[in-house]
Amino acid sequence: MQGGWKLFLLFGIFFVAAFAAERLLVPQVVPVGFSDEPQALWSVETAFVLRAIELMSGGVAILALLAVVAAWAKQRLSQIAR
Repeated sequence: MQGGWKLFLLFGIFFVAAFAAERLLVPQVVPVGFSDEPQALWSVETAFVLRAIELMSGGVAILALLAVVAAWAKQRLSQIAR
């Protein structure tokens, strides 16, 4: 269960770092190429990469949290059954 918490915290930190980097480096840039006004290619690509990192790390953090909660529930149920 310790490994699950470490994984959750690690990917939570990645999520927060990517979120903050996106807001600081490319504010008001949508990570798609279609916009009313032209945007620099580097900013669209940077926003896309940072958003991908956000989504992947957020997903892994949620899965790790679910695994930890499931392990905790299984442990509690086995203690109650005794």
